[in-house]
Amino acid sequence: MHKCVLTSLALAMISGAAFAQTSELDGLIEAARAEPPTTVYAVTGKIVETAEAFSLKYGLQVTGKKVNESGQIDLLIREHQAGNVTGSVSLASDASVIIADLLSQGVVESWVPQDIAPYLPESARDPLVVVSDPHVWAYNSEAYEACPISNIWQLTDAEWSRRVTLMDPLDKPAYADWFNQLAEHHDAAVAAAYEANYGKPFDGAGESATQAWVKAFAANSPLIGDSSVVAEAIGAPGQEQPFFGMLSTAKFRDNESKGFKLAICTEMQPFSGWLYPGLGVIATGTPAPNTAKLFIYYLLTDEGIEAQRIDGKVPSDPRIGLPDDEPSGVGDVMDQMMVWNTASATSDIDARQDWQDIWRMSLTR
Repeated sequence: MHKCVLTSLALAMISGAAFAQTSELDGLIEAARAEPPTTVYAVTGKIVETAEAFSLKYGLQVTGKKVNESGQIDLLIREHQAGNVTGSVSLASDASVIIADLLSQGVVESWVPQDIAPYLPESARDPLVVVSDPHVWAYNSEAYEACPISNIWQLTDAEWSRRVTLMDPLDKPAYADWFNQLAEHHDAAVAAAYEANYGKPFDGAGESATQAWVKAFAANSPLIGDSSVVAEAIGAPGQEQPFFGMLSTAKFRDNESKGFKLAICTEMQPFSGWLYPGLGVIATGTPAPNTAKLFIYYLLTDEGIEAQRIDGKVPSDPRIGLPDDEPSGVGDVMDQMMVWNTASATSDIDARQDWQDIWRMSLTR
């Protein structure tokens, strides 16, 4: 399945496809026009312009609201408990909580258009993954002719103490879940990277290679910040010794708007980054269920996802590609990315606090 997902994502680099009007779509449009206005939540501010374009296209009143992962979960639960659902669609919230808790409790439901489902990889259908958000290891291309790092274990060495940056796993749960994904599905690859870097097999005395790496990485005093702090620390021009680090490809737009010099570190062992699943779910009990379905349908088209494609977010439908002017170039390294396994959502949730505790106790500032 791992190779199939990679193949499907790699195929997404082809040019965008046109989507014909269908009877399913016609029925949704007609039913939606009899429903009240509604709101859609997403972690990206691009949802505002997407909702505006959607409303104009279909003659509906849908408002886009940027809400972070934990905020979306809180809103979905509180609105469900109150029986007063305002936000009918949640996009790219906390994937593990959505899958392990909210779907099973009936707070949200996953819906996939019959017209589009056959084109999606099986791993993106239940629950629906609208896009995957790449988080990549990055460096400053002005300061370095090529990436100065080739192996994640280098980030635990004294040479890179206080010179690596990323978002806080205590505040950004996807990063703690990334540790669990590595440990559960790719620990052998982390151990192989250790051997490649140090010339001897990993011997953790009962400790996984991933756990040993997380501890050593945190102990090497990385700079913790929000996405803007991380992007500036790595990519701001004029630095003699810029930081190395991890961030979402969405921040590569700063190369044009701010003159940053962000570049992806390719051929990194064991991975150059990871693909976080951006789920699209519908709030159970919304007074605008057909509008919600129509909006999900819209997000699965090249027109509906255009604003996010330019940020390097990879559509699940392989008929839709990344734009030629997507600034990060992540389309060229899809085979070097760790693909998220949504089947491990329960494990990710159960282990999240443990990984955050390991990080917290090991972190040296």
